[in-house]
Order: sequence, then C-alpha cells, then structure tokens
Amino acid sequence: MHQQEISRGLRELSEVFTLITDAELMQAFLNDLLTERERSELAGRWELLKRLHAGQTQRSIAESLGMSLCKITRGSRELKKPDSAVLRVVESWCQGS
Repeated sequence: MHQQEISRGLRELSEVFTLITDAELMQAFLNDLLTERERSELAGRWELLKRLHAGQTQRSIAESLGMSLCKITRGSRELKKPDSAVLRVVESWCQGS
C-alpha cells in the first residue's frame, strides 16, 4: 500500500472506531478484523503502556510480558513525547478505571 492509502485507511478506521460505542461490538469487530497474533500484539502494547504509566520498570515489564526491551522503550518514548496522544489516552483510561 502507498502512504496515502494507509493514511486514508487509518482515518476511516479512526472514524469507525468512534462510531462504535458498545465494548462488546468493538471487541467482536477487532476479533474479526485482526489475526490472533495481531490481537496479541495490540493487547500486549496496551498492557505495557499501562504498566509504564504506573511506574513499572522497563526490565520488569519485559520479563513479565516476555517482550523485547526495544518494544517497551518505544512505548516509553511515546509516553514522553510532548502532546502525546498515547499519554492522553492512557491517562484517561487510568483515571476512569
């Protein structure tokens, strides 16, 4: 795919995600859309972001989730970026749960 097609597809998916207000429907949609490996990757990335936000060390997250430090470092960098969308979403989730 070309970058323009990827951008358009992500924009459309973003709009679709905002339309789905039912958690069960969203989970079913993701189960149908993604492979088991993709679902595992996505869930793992979400878990590592929550753990980083909670203050766990990168090394302890790597050990407990069986992830590479490179992946965890990437998540850490995303959380530290100015105006980080990832940080806003994780903070919102953590405050609401």
